[in-house]
Amino acid sequence: MHDSPPTDPSADALASDDSSDTTEISWSEALRTWTRIALLSFGGPTGQIAVMHRILVDEKRWFSEERFLHALNFCMLLPGPEAQQLATYLGWLLHRTWGGIVAGTLFILPGVLAILGLSILYVECQEVFVVHGVLLGLKAAVLAIVAEAVQRIGKRVLKRRPLIAIAVVAFLGIFLLGIPFPVLIVLAGIVGFVGGRIWPEVFASAGHGKPQSGSKPNSASGESATAKERRPVVDRVAQWELPQPTWGRALRVSALCLTLWWAPVLFVAWWQGGDSVYVAQSLFFSKAAMVTFGGAYSVLSYVAQQAVERFHWLTPPEMLDGLGLAETTPGPLIMVVQYVAFLGAYRNPGTLPPLSAAILGSLLTTWVTFVPCFYWIFLGAPYIERLRSNRAWNSTLTAITAAVVGVVFNLAVWFAIHTLFAKVDTLSWGPVRLLWPEFGTYEAATIVIGLLAFALTFVWKRGMAQTLAACATAGVLWQAIWG
Repeated sequence: MHDSPPTDPSADALASDDSSDTTEISWSEALRTWTRIALLSFGGPTGQIAVMHRILVDEKRWFSEERFLHALNFCMLLPGPEAQQLATYLGWLLHRTWGGIVAGTLFILPGVLAILGLSILYVECQEVFVVHGVLLGLKAAVLAIVAEAVQRIGKRVLKRRPLIAIAVVAFLGIFLLGIPFPVLIVLAGIVGFVGGRIWPEVFASAGHGKPQSGSKPNSASGESATAKERRPVVDRVAQWELPQPTWGRALRVSALCLTLWWAPVLFVAWWQGGDSVYVAQSLFFSKAAMVTFGGAYSVLSYVAQQAVERFHWLTPPEMLDGLGLAETTPGPLIMVVQYVAFLGAYRNPGTLPPLSAAILGSLLTTWVTFVPCFYWIFLGAPYIERLRSNRAWNSTLTAITAAVVGVVFNLAVWFAIHTLFAKVDTLSWGPVRLLWPEFGTYEAATIVIGLLAFALTFVWKRGMAQTLAACATAGVLWQAIWG
């Protein structure tokens, strides 16, 4: 690959800025850096954003703090995994459109390959006691991980009573009434838009803080914070002059991205039939990709509800296994949808062999999940400043994020009930439905390992990697002794 960016006639013109060093970053150096970031992208969006901040701002000094946070805030406004979109946007800043494509693709590639390999292992070797023990431990660890996500998002967002009320209503709406996640998002957005005009101080955006890694010295290099402060602030990216937000540009970008998005789906529909599982998965996960505000945990409740109860692609315990596998691999947590599609296509292969069908379903689902992410970035770039400064938009997003807390809490309760008990009934009173476990079917192993996971997470403050490793080990030991 050449060390100069490919020609991109539709990209923005380059303009000078006040950076102390605007030396062009070579493609080879960028590829090495994006690959390194991708291989280290564990720990969910918080950890992934911290890794990017440490490498790109503190170590490489390709971006200033202000530019990095500017890009991060823009990505927070979009549906989809913000860490992957942040990588795409920063790659776009370095090398225009092709830079964004390369950075965004490399960010998810290790996770795609890992999830695909683990999915094959799951269907072929699930009965091996070691594999079963690892899955048992990961399933229990997920309870603590999701609970920690609820606490983290809630502390950041629910600082005012009206926002707490939105979260409670969202939880009751999805848990007791089964209101679809997209409907809750739309209703919360309307409340935020109207509320921002009536009570702007209540619905003011909570904002997004500086990544934690940016406030600490680089221990790997032994450099103190004081020494780092004396270093000149270097932004190795010259200022791109954003194109004007014209209808013509929007139509060109939309035509190209929408064609790329739907062309494979139409081909598979022609090949395997419009009623095949591949088309159903493509439509469902495309819809999910457009409403994934607030991180993967928010949409996973919707995915679990539909994939398990409506489409019957997998069972609740298998959904938990998939989340545990996704937590142990690099890349966005939303990669769990690849596993869901793998199992769904494996059991509904149509004219294809089951394993071939599963691979096709998982890769097609990955495609329709992440092509929209590139679309939002390339289409929305000219509107960055307008979106960030628009009070009505920020109040809408604040209300949506509050609703997301309630949705994630529903996910935590749903996972807990289906993990801790072997049999769960559904009680109904008119439109109200309630999950009710049969208490005599409790899972002792999950309870014990789950308590270990909660202690590691909330008492001993261990990281996700240590919690997952400890619980997986405990699961193998339990299976060897009592399995």
